[in-house]
Amino acid sequence: MDYEGYILNLIDTPGHVDFSYEVSRSLVAAEGGILLVDATKGIQAQTLSNLEMARKHNLVLIPAINKIDSPQAQIKETQKDVSELLGVKEEEIFLISAKRGDNVKELLDAVIKRVPPPIGQASHPFKALIFDSKFDAYKGIIAYVRVMEGTIKTGDKFALLRPQELGEIKEVGFFKPQLTPSAELKAGEIGYIATGIKETGKVRVGDTIAKDLTVSPLPGYLEPKPVVFASVYPENPDDFENLKFSLEKLKLNDASFTFEQESKESLGRGFRCGFLGSLHAEIISERLKREFGMNLIISSPSVVFKSIDQKGREEFLYSPSEWPESGTVKEFQEPWAMLEIITPTQYMGRVFDLTKELSGAQSETKYFGADKVMLLYEVPLKGIISGFYDDLKGVTQGMASMDYEIMGYKPADLVRLDILVAGKKEDALSKIVRRDAAHKEGKRIVEKLKEVLPRQLFAVPLQAAVGADIIARETIGSRGKDVIASLYGGDYSRKRKLLEKQKKGKKMLKEKGRIEIPSKTFMEMFKSK
Repeated sequence: MDYEGYILNLIDTPGHVDFSYEVSRSLVAAEGGILLVDATKGIQAQTLSNLEMARKHNLVLIPAINKIDSPQAQIKETQKDVSELLGVKEEEIFLISAKRGDNVKELLDAVIKRVPPPIGQASHPFKALIFDSKFDAYKGIIAYVRVMEGTIKTGDKFALLRPQELGEIKEVGFFKPQLTPSAELKAGEIGYIATGIKETGKVRVGDTIAKDLTVSPLPGYLEPKPVVFASVYPENPDDFENLKFSLEKLKLNDASFTFEQESKESLGRGFRCGFLGSLHAEIISERLKREFGMNLIISSPSVVFKSIDQKGREEFLYSPSEWPESGTVKEFQEPWAMLEIITPTQYMGRVFDLTKELSGAQSETKYFGADKVMLLYEVPLKGIISGFYDDLKGVTQGMASMDYEIMGYKPADLVRLDILVAGKKEDALSKIVRRDAAHKEGKRIVEKLKEVLPRQLFAVPLQAAVGADIIARETIGSRGKDVIASLYGGDYSRKRKLLEKQKKGKKMLKEKGRIEIPSKTFMEMFKSK
């Protein structure tokens, strides 16, 4: 086929649920999509989620199975599953190897033949959809756009409709795949616009960019809201300013990431960071370590709870430090999610055992393909954001996949779990938990703390408490010292005197002694589930 005169703009969308909004905006910017399935893994939960979004936008879909060159490829089985899922013949599915280039040309031929060209009138008022962005030190934030109507060129005035921001365009161009300047962008084209804006949060995915504020915005815009939060502290307190600078740099390229300063007596100054999900949190923390060389103390991810007072007013609880006073709350609520798990049927029993701990309810079971089943659960979000995916992979030998969608808030019986070390409350270790899970969580924390906290010259009690009630306890034994080692023979009363003196000294230490918990201990505690 002659490719002269054709321009293909291919957008690679992330498959993880944390970025489903970005995926939806990319799909709006396209006329068709290649449903790409890994032959070594088969259909995943994320495949179904993205397929559903593509169908809502009436995209032309072309199925393809990749990695057919891999020794682990299950080509026939995957081909049959995709055929049943889409209702197409098996021979209509492209079998490709992106590594070797097998059938890639034929797949691109099909894209040109089947996917309709973009529509839009260059004579209409300019209107474009922002589906991604990045930061450039010289050009400011560069918006990746699909031009729906009209024409735009360098030097034109522009308006961002959501933040009501006005400016002048520094540069427009195409992806080839590097950024290549051009004279203009017109209806139907995909390209970039250098805005010159250097303030984070002004250029937002899903927003409409036009020439003035009188144009009606494109539908479907949502304000990305963090649903998972974690505390981030530098290992070395002197690195606080470096951490702040690093977070600001990341924010320039990721408007959905949020952070605000907080402090804990035991850790010093740090930040409470908000993420779209647990994978988003992992990506940010990894970038902080690799790109900026930061050594960090990062808490395990948590969710945002709600409290409703006697007058019906709602308050969000981001951390235990915001726990309301006793008697002022009518009801607590926590976020729930619809969890979707796809697993081979041989692992169903193990998956059932794993999901029992989520305090949710199974809503549906669907069988598809030769040996796969989809399990749907309504569960508290907190149970699946930290460690659940790794546990799921572990019990299914890496064969299962999961996806989830936030459902909203439901009533919950919540309590504040405090940890006391030698009778002193350590706020950095406090948590908000369900009442029925408080004993198990408290016991886990004090047992872990017993392992990682250095021993002292006196016994140290470790307690987990809900209000005034102690619900779990461990004791770190005193570090022994042989005070009579220097005595050789002689009257036993001399030895007894020294032992009594040591006993009194330990008692005084226990009464007056203060435990300084090293940052390494907090690191170990935060890393534990």
